[in-house]
Amino acid sequence: MSPQLQEIGNQLSAATTGKPNDEQKYQMNARNLFLLCSLLLSPFLLSAQKGTGSPYKVDEIPMPEGLDAETGGMGFFPDGRLAACFTRGEVLVYDFKTGQWSVFAEGLHEPLGLLVESDREIVVLQRPELTRIKDTDGDGMADLYEKITDDFGLSGNYHEFNYGPVKDKDGNYFIALNTASSGAGFRKNPRGTVNLAGRDSTDGRKQMYSIVPYRGWVLKITPDGQTIPYASGFRSPNGIGIDPAGNLFVADNQSDWVETSKLFLVKEGHFYGHPASLVWEKAWDGRNPFRIPVSELNKKRSEAIVFFPQGIMANSPSEPVYIPAGTQFPQFEGQLLVGEMNHDRIMRIMLENVGGRLQGACVPFLDGNGLRMGNNRLAFAPDGSLLTGQITHGWAGSKGIQRISATGREVMDIRDMKLLPDGFEFTFTQPVDKKSAQNIAGYLIRHYAYLYKKKPYNEPIDHSNQTDVQTVAARSVTLSDGGKKVSVKLPGLRKGYVYEFKLEGIKSAAGTPLANRLVCYTVNEVLPPAGR
Repeated sequence: MSPQLQEIGNQLSAATTGKPNDEQKYQMNARNLFLLCSLLLSPFLLSAQKGTGSPYKVDEIPMPEGLDAETGGMGFFPDGRLAACFTRGEVLVYDFKTGQWSVFAEGLHEPLGLLVESDREIVVLQRPELTRIKDTDGDGMADLYEKITDDFGLSGNYHEFNYGPVKDKDGNYFIALNTASSGAGFRKNPRGTVNLAGRDSTDGRKQMYSIVPYRGWVLKITPDGQTIPYASGFRSPNGIGIDPAGNLFVADNQSDWVETSKLFLVKEGHFYGHPASLVWEKAWDGRNPFRIPVSELNKKRSEAIVFFPQGIMANSPSEPVYIPAGTQFPQFEGQLLVGEMNHDRIMRIMLENVGGRLQGACVPFLDGNGLRMGNNRLAFAPDGSLLTGQITHGWAGSKGIQRISATGREVMDIRDMKLLPDGFEFTFTQPVDKKSAQNIAGYLIRHYAYLYKKKPYNEPIDHSNQTDVQTVAARSVTLSDGGKKVSVKLPGLRKGYVYEFKLEGIKSAAGTPLANRLVCYTVNEVLPPAGR
């Protein structure tokens, strides 16, 4: 361990003994409430859906002594070394061959994402700016720190976190900015123009807010350094990812104006639901966005491509990561993984194009099996294993980095889920046992919608935003493709609904239980009846 890391550890230990101020007290009280809600929900909702057994193993990446290992970002150098940033300001490098950590950079301000550009260069998003860090002399430590952009505001509110960057094929960076916490104020000397219309003046302590640019936005930074406001309407977008086709994804977290946590396909100029950020639109008419009728906001907003039912699938999703070719999980190539902060879960996303729009399903990829909570950042290692970097960040979670590897045992899981005109088609990784798969009683199905509305931040975490919750009875079950595909017919599918399945009792033809029984499909578009 370096002397710098030891000193950082000593300073942090000393800092935690001080008397908390009002804002810190609020954070601690909110965290305690959140933990209580999570603990109450967890045994009955999330844990009850876990499958039996797993074809994966979870190992620990050893952390340096004295490091507060709250992981903000991860990436890999061309030679296979891991670069990771931690919220106390370090960027460290781990060599898998030697098992040793080294310091690449220090002194950053709450970095929550990084992108490795070359064997000597990393781009890091810290609280005040997007920064390029270079090792110009090849000694293994950065000696040049260059600002890429700081063209966004800071009010001093603790909740103004920044996420990213990701980079497209044209060299543009994308970053996502949090709104400010309704439970805390702002400083007298903010950075950037102040617009108090971005805070609900009537009940401002109940709505997340955006009084400086561009809180609640995704920003695009061009190769020549121009910062472009790209898309608005996010609350807490702790997760931004991009796939090889250039699709930009953001996972937003449930609370006021966000009925349940969601995955968005982000497009330039679109608005995604949280009104605070609207005050930073160039052509904004000056109205208080919180006073605009919900019906008008609803017409303006773009809906999510996947809903994560609150307390059922996820409480706090994080980074979406594309599964490329060459990983240890080839059966899921081309899909997405999304971390979950408040439970020991990583989710998998199965998308399809229906009526010209992306939509699809979410299913647990891994539950438990040694996985901790706080899965904040995901990255595929050169050997095809998956690394998950964990964080508490004042809430529920854990610290450190874990590696998920395939054991060689074939997984029995849902490979894909697709919409049919009259139901859904499941593709499994192994042929199913016919008797268990054809048992209609083993398909426990519900549908429900979510009501877009103004929801106070401090309302209890519950299912109050679900509407029209109904049990749905399967009409028939048909097997095909040698038993790998199962079609489940349902009565009239409804747009705007989540279809939640619990596949009880299904096993492979060889007797292996289904690894994950819970799956939720978001229906934004339906297919025309067969033959039309």
